Amino acid sequence: MQSSAPLVNVPAGTQPPKFAEHFATLDVQNHAARLGMWLFLSTEILLFAGLFACYAFYRFTFPEAFAQGSRHLDLMMGTVNTIVLITSSFTAAMAVHYAKTSNNKMVSLMMALTLAMALGFLVIKAFEYGHKFEEGTLPGQYYTSQSIQVPGITLFFTVYFLSTGLHAFHVIIGMIVLAWVMRRSMKNHFNHANYTAVELGSMYWHLVDLVWIFLFPMLYLI
Repeated sequence: MQSSAPLVNVPAGTQPPKFAEHFATLDVQNHAARLGMWLFLSTEILLFAGLFACYAFYRFTFPEAFAQGSRHLDLMMGTVNTIVLITSSFTAAMAVHYAKTSNNKMVSLMMALTLAMALGFLVIKAFEYGHKFEEGTLPGQYYTSQSIQVPGITLFFTVYFLSTGLHAFHVIIGMIVLAWVMRRSMKNHFNHANYTAVELGSMYWHLVDLVWIFLFPMLYLI
């Protein structure tokens, strides 16, 4: 059940902010939402930190395999994807800016651009995965390529597919969240007093970008 917020000046055409009845004010609800998001992001960081620790251990154990495996990846595709995600992080941040100024039309546009770049990232990654399947550079027992035959090479591609696959899954989740935010902005839900959903969606997307900024040098630039 929801209650209307105390009197807040909102632009004509936008919906007035609401908060659940178990919160005293809208500010308290927004603070709780931000705190919950930070806690959630912390668990995500711990998840990827464990993955990075595994990567560090195996790279120390099989340095030659990881070096050769890294040189076998498509650096151009990885670089383009990095630029795409960094740009998408900018448009997500701009969506928050426009939400604060009650410009729902621009929020929708920025979210649409972010989603388009996210889709572009996944398409490029799909082409890269397809190339790996053709070559047989797959994880574990499915590795059939004859181009690299050194101890530990299967572990490199196991880490590669696990880390990039997990990241791609987070990209898809982020796209669902941002699409929901865009749908709300198209209905003029956001204004200077009510933009928390845009902010939290943008925070999640920044985490997705940050994880890739770590993965790119670890996998492609060794």
